[in-house]
Amino acid sequence: MSLPFDSTKNSCNICCCTLLSKILIIVFMVLLIIAILFGNSVTLAVFLGSKHFRSPQGYLKASLAVADLAVGVFVVPFSVYAEITLLLKENRAISFGDTFQLCTFIGPLFAGCTLVSISTIFLLTIERTMAIVKPLHKGAVITRKRTVVLIFLSWLCSFSLAMSPMLFSEGIELEYNSCSRMCNYAVGVRSRSDTGWNVLLLFPAFDFTLLGSTIVINILSLTTIRQHSQRRQFLAQPEFHSKVSRPSFSDIKAAKTIGTLTVAFTVSFTPIAVFVVGNVIGNEWCIFSFFAFWILTTNSCWNVIIYSVRDQKFRHRAHQLMMVSFMRKDSKELTDTSERQK
Repeated sequence: MSLPFDSTKNSCNICCCTLLSKILIIVFMVLLIIAILFGNSVTLAVFLGSKHFRSPQGYLKASLAVADLAVGVFVVPFSVYAEITLLLKENRAISFGDTFQLCTFIGPLFAGCTLVSISTIFLLTIERTMAIVKPLHKGAVITRKRTVVLIFLSWLCSFSLAMSPMLFSEGIELEYNSCSRMCNYAVGVRSRSDTGWNVLLLFPAFDFTLLGSTIVINILSLTTIRQHSQRRQFLAQPEFHSKVSRPSFSDIKAAKTIGTLTVAFTVSFTPIAVFVVGNVIGNEWCIFSFFAFWILTTNSCWNVIIYSVRDQKFRHRAHQLMMVSFMRKDSKELTDTSERQK
């Protein structure tokens, strides 16, 4: 097994590199894997396993859950493997990278899933804003077929951008970083004056362009909701009730949920953007890089919490699915016990 390892930056003396801290970090990663896998599995079961949730919004949320699941299945377990390997060998300057370079897969995967999450939240915002601003046109404009096509394009464009540093700049390499405890893009020493840094800046530029647009659209949507709320008594009058199109209560609640998702992702992504820009101007920020990358990674288990808090139908359906699962398990155990007694 192999992975490129950042042996040029031995930062153990300033990062959390005591034996206890290493063990706690590994425990944190394992718990995070469990949370990501459980939460996003429930999300997929709800949105794809229930007729009520098989809507354009449901497909987009399922796409978001798949991206988060990929982080829990591949990215975080790889960091656990790397940390355990380094802990057992007790040498931060080990190079794993000659025979099977997993970082060339894990690094772009994490970057691609992050970009998919941002673009999906953007698409969710567009879908909900259309339902709020133009409720009568929502069904005609936002169809399942168009949503599936947009999801495909989102994944294609996101992973194309994630691979661009390796494809368009010779100075970019992937390494397992001793500070962030992840596979990161890095610019080789010979290429620091080259276009390598400019290519890496594509990530925060693209991300903040989409996030900024998402925030603006969310503000428009929430402003419209406020206007409808202020005019509620006026619109409730009989002579206006049939003439004015208003968004449904469920559309309003869903728009607020998407707004919460946007805020959560913006908060979790901002430290990464700051770190990348800081690297460009020459700062290493070892401890900060660890918190920046893992704050973003923990976002992969936030969405199911937000859905559970904000969406009563989602919460009810998730509870139903878990109860059915427990009942089946109990029934199977009873059957096995009775067969043994016979």
